[in-house]
Amino acid sequence: MIFLIFSVFITSLLFVIFKLFDVYKVNTFQAIVLNYAVALCFGFVHSEISLSVTEIPKQPWFLGATILGFLFITVFLVMGITAQKNGLSVASVAGKMSVVIPVVLGIFLYNESIGFVKIIGIILALVAVYLSSAKSDTAPVEFKNLLFPMLLFLGSGSIDTLLKYTEDTYVSKGAVPMFLSTIFGCALLFGISFMVIQFFSKKVKLEWKTLIGGIALGVPNYYSMEFLLKALQTEGLESATIFTINNVSVVVLTTVFALLFFKEKLVKKNWIGIGLAIISILLVVSA
Repeated sequence: MIFLIFSVFITSLLFVIFKLFDVYKVNTFQAIVLNYAVALCFGFVHSEISLSVTEIPKQPWFLGATILGFLFITVFLVMGITAQKNGLSVASVAGKMSVVIPVVLGIFLYNESIGFVKIIGIILALVAVYLSSAKSDTAPVEFKNLLFPMLLFLGSGSIDTLLKYTEDTYVSKGAVPMFLSTIFGCALLFGISFMVIQFFSKKVKLEWKTLIGGIALGVPNYYSMEFLLKALQTEGLESATIFTINNVSVVVLTTVFALLFFKEKLVKKNWIGIGLAIISILLVVSA
């Protein structure tokens, strides 16, 4: 459970860092690409297994790591498009509601238990995420354009599901850092490809604050993933429970950070969502 707590806390810090990017006008996409380079280095440093570059493609988890690397960078791009076209609330709801995908697939792939109490907890978790993302008590969240929100929903859920499946099937505990390094390395390569296109089409320039932002993001990004994978390897905790607690807790803690550090105001729907989130966690854990 301690690894899950660390993962929730550090993942919540990532949202604070993204908020600071907006405050200090840091190019978010460039910082994300650079953060993968930092995370890649941390993975190699913490790895208990020494592999050459030519040996990595021979590992049983390499295909999964490559796909995850591509998903990491592309889902972020889809998130940006969704936020621009549909608004931040829709982007947040679409991303966080994706917890239902690994939870449902965990029941079929791993024969994990499912009972009435857990079902209620999962449903309340989804409602809590929706309400926590609301910006107004009267105006409903608009879904006029479902293409990008659906892509974000499927992409985020695919990341959680594939991460769990690959880790559970092919990755030993000692290979977790190397596995993460490969994911980050693949994301870095895909990201650099996107940046090259940007440089030629928009003449985008790198700035020192972008480099600093990439480092500030890369360190917690690596540890959030490592702690999540270690939590998934904890005996007695099912993936449905872990993903539900992780996603809902991140929403709650991020809200606390927003109140404390950025003085953001919450509407009634947000407070109801936070209350339902706490109840859902208790239901899922006790089930």
